[in-house]
Amino acid sequence: MMNKQTDQVWQSAEVAHGYLEGMRGAIPFASEQLDVMMRIIRAARPELSTFLDIGCGDGILGHTILAHYPDAHGVLLDFSEPMIEAARRKLAPNRNQLKLITQDYGKSEWVNAVQSFGSYDAIVSGFSIHHQPDDRKRNLYKEIYNLLKPGGVFINIEHVAPETKWVEERFNELFIDSIIIHNQKHGIDDGREEVERRFREREHKDANILASVDIQQKWLIDVGFQQVACYLKVFELAVFGGIRPE
Repeated sequence: MMNKQTDQVWQSAEVAHGYLEGMRGAIPFASEQLDVMMRIIRAARPELSTFLDIGCGDGILGHTILAHYPDAHGVLLDFSEPMIEAARRKLAPNRNQLKLITQDYGKSEWVNAVQSFGSYDAIVSGFSIHHQPDDRKRNLYKEIYNLLKPGGVFINIEHVAPETKWVEERFNELFIDSIIIHNQKHGIDDGREEVERRFREREHKDANILASVDIQQKWLIDVGFQQVACYLKVFELAVFGGIRPE
């Protein structure tokens, strides 16, 4: 499966800030996704001391993990400096427990930047891996597996390929509705037409290289993960992962 990587757009401060200030807070069922992530992590690792977040964005996943494991230490990695800066601000109270690394996990050398901190109880990623070509996704899952402690858990909160164009359009409608609700909460009334136009013409859309959740679960199984499942799915939004066997 050959895909061309086009995710450099995320290194733009304008694109990163626009996403964080607008679309990120409007992701449908975001709180439910985080709840499911933590349910799986707590079940797999009742005691967690280390975690890694790749493609960390503004650090929301790390922030959520630390709320449940306040003594944990984490590594947050993203190739976008504006995103790393956003994470640094969000997680300032926990700065002594964290390492923030600007690195591109689209290249296998990223492993060298994080393995020096040891292996991890949990590795998470949120709406990031879908920017990688499919062959790179598969290799990345191998690298993640090797970075986990035995019994460690990997959770991917992800944008996945729709089954049909009809399903894709239901996802678009859901997201547009969610953006409108998010805007109204913040006193913004742009009108549905304008919100829909911006959503469909968003600059970073072309950076998406979506793969189905079914094929990605197969890739995880092929690597060696156990308990592989899709724990939550709504149209193109999915929470899936697995556990490295003891």
